[in-house]
Amino acid sequence: MMMKPYSTDVPHRSSHLLSEPMYNKGSAFTSEERGALGLEGLLPAGVNTIEQQAARVLENLARKRDPLETYIGLASLQDRNEHLFYRVLCDHLEEFLPIVYTPTVGRACQEFSHIFRRARGLWITPAHRGRIDAVLGNAPFGDVRLIVVTDNERILGLGDQGAGGMGIPIGKCTLYSAAAGIHPAATLPVSLDVGTDNRALLADDLYLGWRHPRLRGREYAELVDEFVMAVRRRFPRALLQWEDFKKQNAFDLLDRYRGALPSFNDDIQGTGACVLAGLLAAGRATGRALARERVLILGAGAAGIGVARVLRDAFLRAGLTGAALTRALAIVEITGLLVRDGQPLDVFQRPFAWPPHVAAGAGVKPGDDLETIVRTLRPTALVGVCGQGGAFTKSVVQALGESVDRPLVLPLSNPTNQCEATPADVMDWSAGRALIATGSPFPPVTYAGRTLRVGQSNNAFIFPGIGLGALVAEAREVTDGMCLAAAECLAGLVSDADLAAGSLYPPIRDLRHVAGRIAEAVVRAARDDGVGRHLDDAAIPEAVAAARWEPCYVVERAG
Repeated sequence: MMMKPYSTDVPHRSSHLLSEPMYNKGSAFTSEERGALGLEGLLPAGVNTIEQQAARVLENLARKRDPLETYIGLASLQDRNEHLFYRVLCDHLEEFLPIVYTPTVGRACQEFSHIFRRARGLWITPAHRGRIDAVLGNAPFGDVRLIVVTDNERILGLGDQGAGGMGIPIGKCTLYSAAAGIHPAATLPVSLDVGTDNRALLADDLYLGWRHPRLRGREYAELVDEFVMAVRRRFPRALLQWEDFKKQNAFDLLDRYRGALPSFNDDIQGTGACVLAGLLAAGRATGRALARERVLILGAGAAGIGVARVLRDAFLRAGLTGAALTRALAIVEITGLLVRDGQPLDVFQRPFAWPPHVAAGAGVKPGDDLETIVRTLRPTALVGVCGQGGAFTKSVVQALGESVDRPLVLPLSNPTNQCEATPADVMDWSAGRALIATGSPFPPVTYAGRTLRVGQSNNAFIFPGIGLGALVAEAREVTDGMCLAAAECLAGLVSDADLAAGSLYPPIRDLRHVAGRIAEAVVRAARDDGVGRHLDDAAIPEAVAAARWEPCYVVERAG
């Protein structure tokens, strides 16, 4: 069962209550509440509704011209009044998602130690070895159901951000509450601050992190293991999301612990499910069945291999096997196609590297660049997760357009300046034929007198629904089938109007509706995979709806 909303019996009084963001309503406290809770004289006489308070917030935020200042303003609001913060965010998702999430959150991570105001979540360092269970006991609320944890090493496309990486778990937990409706008191962002190899951070006098080189090897593995075991003991009903771990660690931790406690990696499974949804939706516009797609992925890190994992499962279900399955997925790094020909490969990359005879038969030579590989393999879709801005050049996009009438181009790297190509350029270079989605928000594109909306292949469409669905299902594990169900559901929520407008994804303003529908699909998949409680199809929507929190004030009384 999901956590119920916190009690209306308030455990705080007077000025202390005004400093507790989960209970503080500021100027919305009624006269009766002010008398009962010791607030008389501590607030101006006027009593506001939450709508009036939201209007004041929007008026103040409109004065800020720098997105980072808007981020700081929203974070300060969250630190004062959680309900008002989420009311503003839920009602203005299209405007503020790029602030609390990508791309602005990337700048916030880089500037973390310089814009720090108030700590949120938990910080675990090697100094806590042997005591991590006790540290988890310091969490502000005791019934935690959703944990997002990072070790800060691969933050977006920015790399090792040390303590600043905490901005990502905070942002993800925020979206779990805003989109999925998981009560904020049931979420917990966690930083495994195991040091940093970022010399600029270590040399910064204001740096707030554990000021040591990054912990690795056996000591790192032992620390993570202690953390996982402590989560199982302290929060036995919690779902754990791994976030922004680097390459091999990301896959090792996911595969090691997914059976030990319900957990998933959004960079791997969430990104893959989001890309699959885009391919499925695009099929309605191109007329191509999934089995006919040939996908070239630029980037062989956690995101690239994560996309490949999900797509391979989908291709298998679509009937591809053997050499046809191999050729449907080509993974390329800047140095060339991944081939098992003696080139250095990480363990997680090997299943997706082509056998040498398949590469030779397709005409790919060692050292071929991206344009040459595109011309040789003639893919139908190009996915960018390499974190190198401009990697999809004009010649690459034009080569793709020569192999297929309606190419798919997904430059997904975040933040915006890491994007492999801009939608305007792709549209121009493809003579208006490409179907485009990006990882970060971009404005509409006008080509040949027609204005098209650029859809966002944003994991925010996927992970909130997976998390909510797993919790409602009381899932013992997050299965591949649950992730595929999320992708198929998201694709089905792309309307004909969305496709006609040029978008492979729903508008961001529909995020809360999308999360609910995906949660329902995930609950069904968990049941069918034998890892969740049995609920009849007719009962699932009601169970999901009952678990969702709405940011509105309730009458409070002294506890």
